[in-house]
Amino acid sequence: MSKDRVALYLQDAHSIQEGIELCKYAEDKGFEAVWQAESRLVRDAIVPMAAFAAHTSKLKIASGVTNNWTRNVGLLAATFLTLDDLAQDRIILGIGAWWDPLASKVGINRNKPLLAMRETVEVVRRLLAMENVTFFGEFHHVDGIQLDVVHGRREPRNVPIYIGATGMKMMELAGEIADGVCMNYLVAPKYNIEALDNIEKGAKKVGRKLDDIDRPQLVLCSVDYDRKKALDGARKMVVQYLGQQPHLMKASGVSQELLDEIHQVLRWPATDEEIEAAMHIVPDDVVQMCTASGSPEEVKAKVREYIANGCTCPILYPLGDARLMIDIFADGYN
Repeated sequence: MSKDRVALYLQDAHSIQEGIELCKYAEDKGFEAVWQAESRLVRDAIVPMAAFAAHTSKLKIASGVTNNWTRNVGLLAATFLTLDDLAQDRIILGIGAWWDPLASKVGINRNKPLLAMRETVEVVRRLLAMENVTFFGEFHHVDGIQLDVVHGRREPRNVPIYIGATGMKMMELAGEIADGVCMNYLVAPKYNIEALDNIEKGAKKVGRKLDDIDRPQLVLCSVDYDRKKALDGARKMVVQYLGQQPHLMKASGVSQELLDEIHQVLRWPATDEEIEAAMHIVPDDVVQMCTASGSPEEVKAKVREYIANGCTCPILYPLGDARLMIDIFADGYN
C-alpha cells in the first residue's frame, strides 16, 4: 500500500530560519513537498524556496503560488531555471491569477485572466524546454528569446507547472494546459466536486484524463489537544478571509447573511480590532466546514474528506504548533 502523500505550506508566520528547520523536520517525517506562499505584499516565494532547497535533499519545493502579472515572463522562466540549478528535479512552479483589490492597488489590471494565464504558461514552458521562443500574444511579446545558459545544464528542465485555481473557468484551463492544479483552501470539501468536473472538462479537450492532472490542495490546519484553542486559531483566519476574499467563502456555501454581517465590522485591510470584533460572529460549524481544525482525530477526518473529494495531496497550512501538526500527519491521515 502506497504511503499517504502530504505536504507543508508556509506563509510568513515563521522566520525563514524557522521555515528551514520546519522543512528539514517535515522531510525527515516523510512529507513530500513544501509550498511557499506569495500573495500579499509581505514575503516573496523565491528567496525562501531557495533557502528550503539548499537545506533539504528530497523535499519538493513549490511556489504556492506566485502570479502571472508581476514578473516578466523571461525573468519568471530564468528564476525557475535557477531554482532547478539549485535543486534539480525538485522544483514546482505554482502560479495563479492573483487577486483584487491588491492587484489594482499596485497598478495591475487583471484583464482577461484566462488568456493571460494561458500565454504565460505557454511561453514559460517553452523557455524551460530550452526552446528559442517567438510569441506575439495580447499579454506577452517575445522575439527570439531563450534561456541563455553559458555554463551549466542546457537540457530541458523538469519543472512542472501547477495553476492555483479557485474559479471554475481557471479550473478548466488548468485541466487543459497545466501539469497540476493547486486547489485553494478555506473551501468546503463539496466545492471540490464542481472543481473536478471542470478540470476533467479541460483535460478532455486535449485528450487527457482527470487522473493525468495532479490535484494537491491547500488545507488550513489548526490542531491542538486543546480543542477550543485549535478552533479559535482557525476562526481568526476564517474571519480575515470572510472579509478579504468573500468569493472563496461564498463558493463553500457560507451564507450571504453571514458575509454581510462580517462586512459591517470588517474592512480591507482589516485591523486587529476589527478581526477581534468579528470573531464572535463566526460559529464553530463554519470554521470546521472549510478548515481542518480541532483535535488530532478531527483534523485527520477532515483531511480524509478532502481526499475523498478528489484532493491528491493535502498541503497543510499549520496554525499553532507546526511541529505538532507534522508529527500528527507523519504517518499519513488514516
